[in-house]
Amino acid sequence: MANPWAGEVSIEIDGVPHCCKLTLGALAALEAGLAAGSLVELVRRFEGGAFSSSDVMAVVVAGLRGGGWQGTSADLMTAEIAGGPIDAAKVAAQLLARAFEAPE
Repeated sequence: MANPWAGEVSIEIDGVPHCCKLTLGALAALEAGLAAGSLVELVRRFEGGAFSSSDVMAVVVAGLRGGGWQGTSADLMTAEIAGGPIDAAKVAAQLLARAFEAPE
């Protein structure tokens, strides 16, 4: 479903697969919603393993929104994400990596 060459990552929520992508608009919304810091600081936290669960949630929601999802972070609070918090963190890290990766 997801095309990694287009920066997309797949996530399963409540048994339904969704395509996530950090578009420019999604990145702008993500940056505006960060409690402190910038996208560069967020990427550094992920690279250093010092990210928080709210960082993961913010990136996943931004990616879902970039993929066309109409929900909110409140919708994910009670949702079942396949693979739990570990896989959600992996999806967030992949989204950030693919958003800032130079094409080969």
